[in-house]
Amino acid sequence: MTTVETTFIHPTAIIDEGAAIGAGTRIWHFAHIMPGCTIGEECSIGQNVVVSPGVVLGRNVKVQNNVSIYTGVTCEDDVFLGPSMVFTNVINPRSAIVRKHQFAPTHVGRGASIGANATVVCGNPIGAYALIGAGAVVTKPVPAYALLVGNPARLIGWVSEYGHRLHFDDNQEATCPESSQVYQLKDNNVTRIR
Repeated sequence: MTTVETTFIHPTAIIDEGAAIGAGTRIWHFAHIMPGCTIGEECSIGQNVVVSPGVVLGRNVKVQNNVSIYTGVTCEDDVFLGPSMVFTNVINPRSAIVRKHQFAPTHVGRGASIGANATVVCGNPIGAYALIGAGAVVTKPVPAYALLVGNPARLIGWVSEYGHRLHFDDNQEATCPESSQVYQLKDNNVTRIR
């Protein structure tokens, strides 16, 4: 186990030997951090969270209560995982058939947020700064800056890096009202241009 003095681990949390935990990370009640996972600096791991072997969480990842992060999931820096959201890791699970060799990876891009009770079906990457609404069920890859809601999740718009809805003008440009960052929509993809 790798820990640093500034790391907080609640006494009820279970940290298995071989888990790597970055400085400044906080791990709360009844969490289980399994061997072979990597948790970056300044993360927050909520109550009843499970982090499975092979999972990689970047810096400043916020995992709310009751989330299980299964083998195959990677999250870049600044990702937010809402309360009780769900990752899967096998497309066709069966209790009587071992499919550990069929885990499908799921990558969550920098700054993305996944709302409470949302489900991400494995193998569908989430683009940087995407915002997945509460209760949504992600069944397809999600582009960067996308705003998705519903079951199955559908694209209803685009958001800035600050999480504000973007409204594009005739030149297909939009400005974030909080940061003044400017974005461009081209070929159904959004990029920050300044």
